[in-house]
Amino acid sequence: MRDDVAVVGAGPAGARAAFVLARGGARVAIFDRSHPREKACGGGITGRALALVGDALAADAFPRTIVRTARFATVDRNSTATTPRSAESAGAAVPLDDDALVIASRTAFDSALLDAAVRAGARLIKARVTGVAIDAHGATLDTTAGRVTADFVVGADGANSLVRRRVASPFRRDQLSIAAGLFAHGATSEEIVIQLTGDPPGYIWSFPRPDHLAIGICAQADAGLTAASLRGRTAAWIERMHLAPRAAFEPYAWPIPSLTAADYKSMPLAGARWALVGDAAGLVDPITREGIYFALRSGDMLAETLMRACDHSLYVRRVREELASELARAARLKAGFFRPAFLGLLLHALGQSTAVRRVVADLIAGRQSYATLKWRLIKTLEVGLARRALTA
Repeated sequence: MRDDVAVVGAGPAGARAAFVLARGGARVAIFDRSHPREKACGGGITGRALALVGDALAADAFPRTIVRTARFATVDRNSTATTPRSAESAGAAVPLDDDALVIASRTAFDSALLDAAVRAGARLIKARVTGVAIDAHGATLDTTAGRVTADFVVGADGANSLVRRRVASPFRRDQLSIAAGLFAHGATSEEIVIQLTGDPPGYIWSFPRPDHLAIGICAQADAGLTAASLRGRTAAWIERMHLAPRAAFEPYAWPIPSLTAADYKSMPLAGARWALVGDAAGLVDPITREGIYFALRSGDMLAETLMRACDHSLYVRRVREELASELARAARLKAGFFRPAFLGLLLHALGQSTAVRRVVADLIAGRQSYATLKWRLIKTLEVGLARRALTA
């Protein structure tokens, strides 16, 4: 039987696209040999991401930790930031409302999304796709379960996407980050802990999943840092912060797309008979490295487009206007955001200003856009911080 749509990859982007298409009556096959599985990310799911899947997931569909505090530790000593003594001694705690962020095991969350797609009528084929060919008549997929055909193929197979390699080109090394760290089994918390760092530009994190902590750091793949060195830095931070003293540690590492503003203008998204969604399309926030919302939203957009118009150019236009433009703004802000002097000033402002804490809380929750971030900081009357933001 020929499928209308073959979805390669059963993560959030692929499962969401399959759910919407199958619910609309399309014949959908999802190909994935390994999902659902644990992934190298914090597991933070923003309120806007949960709102997107409210039609598919019940409130108790997966175990979650509601996070009410984001604790910012002092700026990492590996950076050269000058941090005021008050912030150096205490860090800063940012209160989060109940709708801001939940933390989940990716195995549990991805499983709930995939189960919803199957209930809607999608077929899950636990096979690895080894080849993809596109022609005027559709898509042919070679899989470990045999050869199949479909009218349209969706690449939802992550940063190392086979579909992307066949229909466009793989990500270059400078377009990827490496997330590496440790799962701390047997330990959890009610707060996330973040330490901003200028070298590498980004942050070290501890996210409390229901039965373990996901702790790690991210660096550009071309920065010369290995996964082992990043894990070593994570382990040293765990010891310094006194996190999970009796936990059993499991190492992880995973590539994450991390594009420049110029990349977002020319990124391949779709063509006749094919489209890319989620990480395979490069839709990840360059500052926070959050990709779950963008995965779900791109899956939604593609499915809606195929159901209504079957016009891949409409999908491309929607992604560029709604998602890529915002991610490009983040990419332009990234270098200035993680400049050591700005990090020290930001941490000081977090410790002193309720208004700045609200801005950062909304940024964590996905409610604060990068388009208005600098001007909202100006309105907090933190003049020094706003001036640094503008010059960055």
